[in-house]
Amino acid sequence: MFKAIYLQKNSGVFSAGLAELEEAQLPAIERGGVLVQPEYSTVNYKDALAMTNTSPVVRRWPMVPGIDGAGLVLESEHPSWKPGDRFVHNGWGVGETHWGCLSQRARLDGDWLIPLPAAFTTRQAMAIGTAGYTAMLCVLALERHGLKPDDGEVLVTGATGGVGSVAVALLSRLGYRVVASTGKAQEDYLQALGAARVIDRAELSAPGKPLQKECWAAVVDAVGGHTLANACAQVRYGGAVAACGLAQSHELPATVMPFILRGVALLGVDSVMAPPALRRRAWERLATDLDPSLLDTMASEIGLGEVIEASKSLMAGHVRGRFVVRVD
Repeated sequence: MFKAIYLQKNSGVFSAGLAELEEAQLPAIERGGVLVQPEYSTVNYKDALAMTNTSPVVRRWPMVPGIDGAGLVLESEHPSWKPGDRFVHNGWGVGETHWGCLSQRARLDGDWLIPLPAAFTTRQAMAIGTAGYTAMLCVLALERHGLKPDDGEVLVTGATGGVGSVAVALLSRLGYRVVASTGKAQEDYLQALGAARVIDRAELSAPGKPLQKECWAAVVDAVGGHTLANACAQVRYGGAVAACGLAQSHELPATVMPFILRGVALLGVDSVMAPPALRRRAWERLATDLDPSLLDTMASEIGLGEVIEASKSLMAGHVRGRFVVRVD
């Protein structure tokens, strides 16, 4: 028996809670399955949507959420993994169509896992989680576009969230002058992560002109909606926006003007189905470019039994940084 967060929908009635399950209930993997013991997980935005039944994230019922996990391999039918190996998991539709890692046991496809970097403990890896890994993917996308520290200020929206917090820390350590946009009174927190200055998200969140004053060399946006539209309208000639989230909205109420008059590039960043080589590259860079001493500043540790309430706080916008979930 093991404990897990268990989501059910019976006759249209949704329920979520901590349950005791048996290993025989874990979904099978056709080939290359790996039985793992997650030691730490997280409460991601997508997990919170599922656990509060706010959005139709779950596509198969019942479901165990938890798109992130880090821990120990117990059994393996995959050639790349053996008992005792340490792993990190992010994405791959887990928590949507396949049971996830907010559980003391999980059966995952070995192709979905990457080795835990030696620089991190499993707790530190989950303090980073999909949010931090996505932030690194955004940095890599901007670097491929040619961004350099002396190009000018880089804007990070949703800066006190999981993606934003790590993006601020990464970019500042790499030598960029970072401007953090947030709706929370968290200037001290963001400056401790490396932000040069902080602006109120209200400056970006309302409808704006299709082409505005050139301010930013680049943007990391996890918000979408009018915020993303205004960010694009304020990017300097030849700059780029790495877009990875929709905390404000999935819509983009913008025009083509920044793209055809200033040559601005809108770079879509996907963390869920990113290929293994890119994932490994992102985690290698996190191991070298992220100051691990900042992780305790970004993360609050909770137990598995506190996850449901934490997801409600996250959806209400009351959370700074990330929740790290002590699973086992």
